[in-house]
Amino acid sequence: MSTLTATVEEPRTAPDRPAYRVTGRRVLASEWAKLWSLRSTWITLGLALLFMVAFGLIAASRYKSGFNSGHLDHDFADRTAVSLSLFGTNFAQLALGVLGVLVTAGEYSTGMIRSTLAAVPRRLPVLWSKAAVFGLVALAVATVGAFVTFLIGSGIVSGTPAAMGLSHAGVLRSLLGAGLYLGLVGVIGTALGALLRSVAGGISVLVAALMLIPGLISLLPSSWQDNISPYLPSNAGESMFALTHDSTTLSPGAGLLVFLCWTALALAGAAYRLTRSDV
Repeated sequence: MSTLTATVEEPRTAPDRPAYRVTGRRVLASEWAKLWSLRSTWITLGLALLFMVAFGLIAASRYKSGFNSGHLDHDFADRTAVSLSLFGTNFAQLALGVLGVLVTAGEYSTGMIRSTLAAVPRRLPVLWSKAAVFGLVALAVATVGAFVTFLIGSGIVSGTPAAMGLSHAGVLRSLLGAGLYLGLVGVIGTALGALLRSVAGGISVLVAALMLIPGLISLLPSSWQDNISPYLPSNAGESMFALTHDSTTLSPGAGLLVFLCWTALALAGAAYRLTRSDV
């Protein structure tokens, strides 16, 4: 008589796999890697630094030449080493703002945003990470550019009425304010790219806000200009790093507060569209 024995097989289980969680740190690391993987990042940041240094040194050299020859231009008569060194800020803001737009709108144009939001379904951490990463990079580049240009430019204008050193009142505040202003411009560019989802549209709105609208405001009656002009983004930002102020400009603290409000408004619009619209 034979005995049948049944063999009980244990259920097969899949090998243990590490659990990956989406964290703020990992999202930041991802955005950091994506930022530096783009060739346009290196080129545009280099251009922004070049604009700050080159135009600042050109302005300082022109002032020195005019002072030595006795034919100093009227526009340069009241310049200081700080204002001459920061002469390239208006050009650098375009480079950093445009790169900010590319950081977000570029993903929409290539379709990469779908992969990004599939990996981070909550969406908003992507926006905050992009803005934080690029804002800090723009802040660092702009601050280095401001200090390098001032240190070289102050040597060029030494022996003239424009000569100043880091120990002079307001100099450090102006240089740091210029770096902070350009860093926030980069954040605004990032927000506009996410809000409009178009590189051309984001750049157009950025240029209009920083350069076109202030020129149009100058066509208004003077009483209107005095009430509106100081609160425009570019004018409020300029008051952050201006060495001197008058009754028609904001104080550095007030200018920073107004510019932060503009930055928050752009980010709020980008956050609203990101959460309410499909990609």
